Amino acid sequence: MSLLAALLALAVLSGAAVHTTGPVFAAASAAIAAWLLAFAVREHLGRTRAHTDALVDAHAHHH
Repeated sequence: MSLLAALLALAVLSGAAVHTTGPVFAAASAAIAAWLLAFAVREHLGRTRAHTDALVDAHAHHH
């Protein structure tokens, strides 16, 4: 859901870019890009950790 909000914000800023100065738009775009990168890394780490936990649990129950 928060990813959708970020994409919507990016769309709004893209439309507003016509009415803003270059540096303002660049700063806003960089902030959104950084947030999306942080979100992607957090999701990747969460999936990797969940997968590792599942492997450890399966191994422990197997013995």
